[in-house]
Formats: sequence, structure tokens, C-alpha cells
Amino acid sequence: MTEHMIQSAMLAEKNKSSSSLVCASLLHDYGHFILDSPDKLLNRKEDGKHEDIGYRYLKKYFKKHVVEPIKNHVKAKRYLARNQKYYKILSPASIASLHLQGGVMNDEEAKEFEKEKFFNDSIKLRKFDEAAKKTDVEMKDINDYKNLLNSNLL
Repeated sequence: MTEHMIQSAMLAEKNKSSSSLVCASLLHDYGHFILDSPDKLLNRKEDGKHEDIGYRYLKKYFKKHVVEPIKNHVKAKRYLARNQKYYKILSPASIASLHLQGGVMNDEEAKEFEKEKFFNDSIKLRKFDEAAKKTDVEMKDINDYKNLLNSNLL
């Protein structure tokens, strides 16, 4: 999980994202660390709502520009999955969790989501999230992000 989150942040950096989006990319799955057994939840076909759990915890410490895309990255997956091309690149785990998270957004939900202030960053975060599942990547050290994290604290 940690490597996936670092890889997401590395992709955000590579795409010259704002420091808040790089930070959001690094922390986007933090809620999984708070959940007791995220894999067991998936096996029981339950959604642990890691995005909400992570958001509720992280909003005490990080700026809104960091935590709002984290809160919305699952909505962004549901939104992007409306496009068959995107849906086809989802990993099997992402497809399984998508169904538990409410499935593909309908048109009404999509229109509402598009109005949200952090819509664009949420979409970017979700794309980094999906792309950050490679095993042959030279990883940065988590300590390389210390200054970035500190600069995005409240």
C-alpha cells in the first residue's frame, strides 16, 4: 500500500501537479491504514469507505486542497468508469471495489460531481491512483516527502 501511495505521488510530480495534489496523491489511501482489515472487507463484499475515513482524519491536519481530492477520489473512479476505455484499464481489484462503492455514476450524479470545487484535482488524483500499480518502478523514499507534507499542514 505504501509503495502504491508513493508511486501515486511520483506520478503527480512527473505531471507537474501542485504541491497539494502531490500531497493528496501521497495520502489518498491513508484510510486503509485506519481500517482493521481492508482485504477482509473486500472478501466479505463490504466497502470500508477508506476515502471518508482518511478524509475525516486528515482534515484535522492538512489543507482543504489536500483532503478534498482524497475525499472524492472514489467518486472520481465512479465518474471515470462511465468511459468504457477507462473501465477496461481498471485492475480487477478496482473493478471489484467499484461495484461495492456504488458502481458507475449515472448522468445525474456525474453532473453534480462536475460542479464540485475540487472536481479536476479529484479526477487527476484518481488517474494517478490507477496508474500507480506497477511493480518495476524505482521508488522514492517516504522521507523525501517530509517537506512537502509539512508545507501542506494547517
